[in-house]
Amino acid sequence: MIESFIRNGKRKIIIDLSDQLSNATREFEPNAHKIIYKDHKDSITVTEKYLGLDKSYWPDEEGWAVEEVTLSTHSYTHIDAPYHYGSTSNGKPAKTIEQIPLNWCYGDGVLINMTYKQAGEGISIDDLQQELQRMNYSIKPYDIILIYTGTSKHFHQPGYEYLHPGLTASATEWLIDQGVKLIGIDAWGLDRPFNVTAKEAKEGKSQFWEAHIVGRRKEYCQIEKLCNLDKILKPCGFTVCAFPINIANASAGWSRVVAIFDEIN
Repeated sequence: MIESFIRNGKRKIIIDLSDQLSNATREFEPNAHKIIYKDHKDSITVTEKYLGLDKSYWPDEEGWAVEEVTLSTHSYTHIDAPYHYGSTSNGKPAKTIEQIPLNWCYGDGVLINMTYKQAGEGISIDDLQQELQRMNYSIKPYDIILIYTGTSKHFHQPGYEYLHPGLTASATEWLIDQGVKLIGIDAWGLDRPFNVTAKEAKEGKSQFWEAHIVGRRKEYCQIEKLCNLDKILKPCGFTVCAFPINIANASAGWSRVVAIFDEIN
């Protein structure tokens, strides 16, 4: 989760902000996944069949280990591309994940504490601005914004996808207008939970999936299912690295997201 080491006279601290993929949660994950583990003995059957190499050719009668994973691009910690929100963005074909500029995914991190917000509540422009004022920080273009809700502590519990607050459309648009290209959250989604937003949409009170749909007008990406935001040492003054897996024509890609701190030794 946290690594600290000295390199070239500087102490570096790396904090893993990614969820762990395992079969422990597969029964209740909204986006299904499955991991099949094949151990060192299993592979000998393969080499014997295709190469004629039985266990006598392997030291300790052990071959290689392999895993087979069935996984949605929106399972695990991942980055949504603009194509996820709609076929176009700002009147042009929406970028798929392999088209995202990598410089959007590496930059100064800004942690915005929204842990006081309750499940289903919207995070507004005022909420963001008040926290930034408290931090004495002004957002710069290409800052990577991390919305800290505390919901990740429930990721191994059924129903966690209903426990978070989420950004309103206006708050999402305001961040984009500051030059932000990547917004992350430690929850199942950037929007408020479906049980709240679907009900409101049916009652004519709000646009369903409002924060995501902003991306149809103004191009941005988001990281969903972040973890360990409570371990981040300070709200700014650190680097975020969040490169997505390169998948052709995909609406999202998994990412091993980390926060990096440099300290003089």
